[in-house]
Amino acid sequence: MRLFASAPPHRSTDRPHLVLAAVLLLVGGLLLALPDRAGAAADTLISQGRPATSSSVEDSTFGPEKAFDGNATTRWASAEGSDPQWIRVDLGASATVSRVKLVWEAAYAKAYRVEISADGTTWTRLATETAGNGGTDDWTGLTGTGRHLRVYGTARGTSYGYSLYSVEVYGTTSTTPPPTGAFTVVAAGDIAAQCSASSSSCAHPKTAALAQRIAPSFYLTMGDNQYDDARLTDFRNYYDKTWGAFKAQTRPVPGNHESYDPAGAFAGYKSYFGAIAYPQGKPYYSYDKGNWHFVALDSNTFDDAAQIQWLKDDLARNTKGCVAAYFHHPLYSSGGHGNDPVSKPVWQILHGAGTDLVLNGHDHHYERFAPQDPNGRATADGIVEIVGGMGGAEPYPIETVQPNSQKRISGPYGVLKLDLTDTTYTWQYVGTDDQVKDSGPTYTCH
Repeated sequence: MRLFASAPPHRSTDRPHLVLAAVLLLVGGLLLALPDRAGAAADTLISQGRPATSSSVEDSTFGPEKAFDGNATTRWASAEGSDPQWIRVDLGASATVSRVKLVWEAAYAKAYRVEISADGTTWTRLATETAGNGGTDDWTGLTGTGRHLRVYGTARGTSYGYSLYSVEVYGTTSTTPPPTGAFTVVAAGDIAAQCSASSSSCAHPKTAALAQRIAPSFYLTMGDNQYDDARLTDFRNYYDKTWGAFKAQTRPVPGNHESYDPAGAFAGYKSYFGAIAYPQGKPYYSYDKGNWHFVALDSNTFDDAAQIQWLKDDLARNTKGCVAAYFHHPLYSSGGHGNDPVSKPVWQILHGAGTDLVLNGHDHHYERFAPQDPNGRATADGIVEIVGGMGGAEPYPIETVQPNSQKRISGPYGVLKLDLTDTTYTWQYVGTDDQVKDSGPTYTCH
């Protein structure tokens, strides 16, 4: 147990008992004047209820959010038997941290670090424990600034995992308000291979767990949600067991594999998602969030005149300042499928309407492009395209690097974490190991 570990009590043996008594009386008077503890008035709890993530969980009842819910009986617990493990919290804005209080369950950390970060990638150490014995660790007198704080365990004190009843972060948040209308979206394509969590090589349970840890406003998918032929039984046996956990918060589009169903093109897809995928009675639709207009399209039927006319009419009615479109087949890709010209007429419509962002799948890798027009010319008023086909299907190699391609990653599975405001957008490609593999620039909407 560690109490006020960064400022241990001073011990002295060269003072008379009378002086010691006088000091105790003085301290007692101060404690009467300050009923919590010396310095406590400056400490404000800034972590309760904030979004939390962790390296692992023992099971779904011990999620990282339980360490920040203000309930002394709930807890986070990591997977058992492996080091390192960590838990982190997003404080919502830049904060100056002065105190961190940890209340351990029986599965405590013998060695760990308390760290802070501005971006969730580069971490600065606030405190280090090398001989922990559980109980309560109260780190005071800290000085660190950042938005993200984590407890990084490097050695377990027991044969189990790490478990915390609470992580309390105290300090002051930035006086700068968060960007207006800020929200987060998780996106991925090419998701549920025909495998389950019982197989260590099965990726979609891991990307689903990652998506849930990020806790976005909603999720969107860029097609090929279910492999191989997207039958309804396959959706129920595979996708539903992982990404289906947040089905009601998902805004999907179909890929080419949804059209392979022997029961009929899109039969399983439509039966599984229902009105979620067909809110306007068609496999293409639109919706708004904040100052953003989202357009979900079916790139299997870009030759359908009805969809094209609907898209033109929908964009003409839009009153939002930022526009994002998503569909399965990318116009530009450095992967095995390469560029898909079927998307070019749609790009021309989107570009003419000032669309900011296009998200695609189909090729099983991550790639981001600089703003470009439908003819592939780099231009400041162009569309930013991201390929995010690493949701769980077997990765495809990078083959022919396309002009304006800025970053390509094939191999690590993961999801796109999109951070949007009323006027800007940026993103991170996050791997299933919770590591940020790439961060995009921050763009201002057209």
